[in-house]
Amino acid sequence: MAESSSSNRKLEKLQQRVVQCTRCPRLVEYREKVAREKRRMFRDWDYWGKPVPGFGDPKAELLIVGLAPAAHGANRTGRMFTGDRSGDFLFRALHEAGFASQANSRDRDDGLRLRRCYITAALRCAPPANKPLPQELRNCQPYLENELEFLGRVRAVLALGRIGFDRYLSVVGEKADLPPRSKMPFGHGASYGLPGGLPRLFASYHPSQQNTQTGKLTREMMHNVLAGIEKYLRVSR
Repeated sequence: MAESSSSNRKLEKLQQRVVQCTRCPRLVEYREKVAREKRRMFRDWDYWGKPVPGFGDPKAELLIVGLAPAAHGANRTGRMFTGDRSGDFLFRALHEAGFASQANSRDRDDGLRLRRCYITAALRCAPPANKPLPQELRNCQPYLENELEFLGRVRAVLALGRIGFDRYLSVVGEKADLPPRSKMPFGHGASYGLPGGLPRLFASYHPSQQNTQTGKLTREMMHNVLAGIEKYLRVSR
């Protein structure tokens, strides 16, 4: 119990540090500009306009690593994958797989709870054109390193998209002797056991509106990945 409470406190303090971060001037300018100008359909919203912290179950067995907050999604609502089509797709799948208490994610106070799951991202601020710069990703990397340290029960990591996949491998590659990257190509449905007792890495295409509307990522494809993760967590206990 004491260990769990300590982890909770560490995560809460980390989330506070994330929200206060101003390491990347380009991102600060962009996220605040979007929050001022808004989108017409959200003109009555008080945009978050700050870095977006990770959220979920402190006892998570599954860590999901996305790309970055959407300009009018999480940058508006203040919670990862909340308030946009990507979140609609993702949380419906997580709910069906038993990792989320509900299928909808509209705002920070909608009652959504994650079960055995924690969601974070490679970048905590919305980037222009959804394209972060390499230095911006490096600036954000310590936050992901801390999350991996504080979430001590994680046994599976799901990377949504190539950037999340590469960033996670960059983080753990500093602490473990990983196979050559050529031996672990990114691809939807890919799964890799990593050395040194690291969580198993699973990969999925990012649930962006472009990917889901074009059929590059379907509900069945996401369902299959989550089913594989649940099976792994069940048999590896």
